[in-house]
Amino acid sequence: MPNGKHIIILSLALFSLYDCAGTRLSRTQKVEKIISTARSYTGTPYRMGGTSRSGIDCSGLLIQSFRSIDISIPRTSRQQSRIGKRVQIEQLRPGDLVFFSAKKGKSKITHAGLVTERRGDSVIRFIHSSTSRGVIEVNLLSDYYMGIFRKARRPRL
Repeated sequence: MPNGKHIIILSLALFSLYDCAGTRLSRTQKVEKIISTARSYTGTPYRMGGTSRSGIDCSGLLIQSFRSIDISIPRTSRQQSRIGKRVQIEQLRPGDLVFFSAKKGKSKITHAGLVTERRGDSVIRFIHSSTSRGVIEVNLLSDYYMGIFRKARRPRL
């Protein structure tokens, strides 16, 4: 028979799946909350290993964004690139994760971002923590990012 402590923990776990009105969040609502949280870091400077508003790296930005819906994801972009279902660029939608290599032609994952918006076949915006400009949103389909793009994943929400 569960004691009071177990009941409290179970209640908190169940409560985290619902919004303030007591309704379960849809996938769309979860994605909106993840993106909203990521965008709240816009302008935050890059800091290797950072996970706070005083400085954050690319994988830290994803960790904090998913934490807003009580989902824990791995710490590094390389580990994050193994979660969820693999998707092709043509299938990308908001909430998907995109992964990059630091140099053209290399396969090692060194950078990650979160798709925030898709406008047809010409604009796929994603947010990430840039080493030079901090947290920014840019078009994945630019020559630069397409040159270092390696893969995309759709995390299970």
